[in-house]
Amino acid sequence: MSGDCGRQRLDKWLWFARMARTRALAQELIEHGYVRVDGRKAQQVARQVGSGNVLTIALAQKVVVLEILGCAERRGSYPEAQKLYRLIGPDAPEGE
Repeated sequence: MSGDCGRQRLDKWLWFARMARTRALAQELIEHGYVRVDGRKAQQVARQVGSGNVLTIALAQKVVVLEILGCAERRGSYPEAQKLYRLIGPDAPEGE
């Protein structure tokens, strides 16, 4: 993981952060309107995102709201993926 990541494709970021099992599924989430970046519906899978962007993702069982903290160069383990974002909203851990 890198800290301030600059910019990365939205579909790659979702896959690296383990919000989708495959990159193709990440692309489907975006194409079907289930992903918002800073409150606006993402229009392109190649949209650039980076540190500070807030994503709202409508997953099968819940809506996840998170702030991007960093990017990755590859898809790592779940604990590594959790370092890429901070949950905000109703699923955020207490005290944050």
